[in-house]
Amino acid sequence: MGDPVLIGIRFALYADLMLIAGLAAFPLYALTRSERLGLQPMIAAIWRAERWLCTIGLLVSILGMGVLAASMQGVGLLSLELQPFLDLVRETDVGTAWIYRSAALLLALAAAIWLIRWPTAAAATLALAGSVAVATLVWAGHAGATEGGAGTVHRVSDILHLIAAAVWLGAIGSFLLLISPKYIGETPDGIRIAARSLDQFARVGTICVLVIAATGLINSQMIIGAENLGRSLGSPYGQLLLAKLALFALMLVLAAANRWRLTPALAAAVPGADAERLETDPGVALAAMRKSLIIEASAALAILALVAWFGTLEPFVGTDMV
Repeated sequence: MGDPVLIGIRFALYADLMLIAGLAAFPLYALTRSERLGLQPMIAAIWRAERWLCTIGLLVSILGMGVLAASMQGVGLLSLELQPFLDLVRETDVGTAWIYRSAALLLALAAAIWLIRWPTAAAATLALAGSVAVATLVWAGHAGATEGGAGTVHRVSDILHLIAAAVWLGAIGSFLLLISPKYIGETPDGIRIAARSLDQFARVGTICVLVIAATGLINSQMIIGAENLGRSLGSPYGQLLLAKLALFALMLVLAAANRWRLTPALAAAVPGADAERLETDPGVALAAMRKSLIIEASAALAILALVAWFGTLEPFVGTDMV
């Protein structure tokens, strides 16, 4: 059923790297240039989070490579030998991906530390480096084991799948920061900015959903095949995949409620937003949005935990991947 340590490391990497890319992308599409300069408390919180995430990502990535090498040597982590570890890094696709991931995380950390005076450049650098780091995770899953031209298609599809999910997850985290009691009160015109950026994300979010759905179908066809769907559902892999789809459906329902009900309610809470529209209580509107986003974030993290788990399983039998 999978090594709990390996699954935990995989989950930490998925969550960490996706947040690095997604949090950095948020100011680029959801905030105007003046807002990126003016929302100092919230932007500063993102940069602090990015520095911690990059540092944690580097440490967890090193730990994960060490655990993998120790597992392949059949020894404990503390008994790991250096030369076989270096051979794994130099001579395998997983090792090459790890090198690129480490370089991307170092670049992202540098941007989070030294480019904070230029928020647009920092965000762009972090988003790009974070996306590269996320893309390297593909070689640690089923797509990395697919060979030939089909393998290229599978890996490209999986990369797009993960990056779209990262943008969505980062948006959830950013909105929770933006409308948190700590920052919404410190931000002039904060409710209006929150409502406008939520509405702005509707278009980006729609693209993310379409990409996730399309690439998810491609990945499923590559791993399982439509003709083997029933057979797969009898395995732990298929059952976990089904749970993932259920959670994804829940996120879609919550996103639709945010878009069509909670965002308009928040816009109506902006003082003087529309004389013809009845204003709602800002506190009530913000509390409802926070609750919805927290549930959506919990579902997203549960999906990542499932992905980290079933990514170590074969689709038709209950044995672990080699």
